[in-house]
Amino acid sequence: MAFLVVLGLGSNKAYKRADGRIQTPCELLEEGSRKLSGVLSDLRAASAFETAPLYVTDQPRFLNTAVCGWYEGAPHELLSIIHDIESSCGRNRAEERRFGERTLDIDILLFGGIVMSAPDLEIPHPRLAERAFALVPLLDLLPDAKDPRSGASYRDILKKAGRSCE
Repeated sequence: MAFLVVLGLGSNKAYKRADGRIQTPCELLEEGSRKLSGVLSDLRAASAFETAPLYVTDQPRFLNTAVCGWYEGAPHELLSIIHDIESSCGRNRAEERRFGERTLDIDILLFGGIVMSAPDLEIPHPRLAERAFALVPLLDLLPDAKDPRSGASYRDILKKAGRSCE
């Protein structure tokens, strides 16, 4: 069975490859999206935009986007693939600070209508409702998206929170 999945992507840190080539955050988002196109069928991408960091503010601004597509498999299988893609783009979870700089961060925002909570994965993403940088591109892809827990429209959630993207 295939599930419509929405993934949020963000980057605010360049990555120096072993060959010395530097990848910018924009290039890292493009590479992440390209790699995800081999995982999700009928992949569509939202526009990328720049946002101020949230939670930890002493870091560069982020580039954010989202992609959606169909995935045949379980949520934890997709999470493992995402971690491999992040790692291939220079992410080292052991050396980073929570909510700090990222070469590439990929979050599972929605996974069909599944609601789940595990120690390493919560769907929908637990902080989605407070993150305009994730909601705006999600709504660009799926304008009528609703929270599978409450049934509330993410568009209404964004408006009620008075949030917008800078």
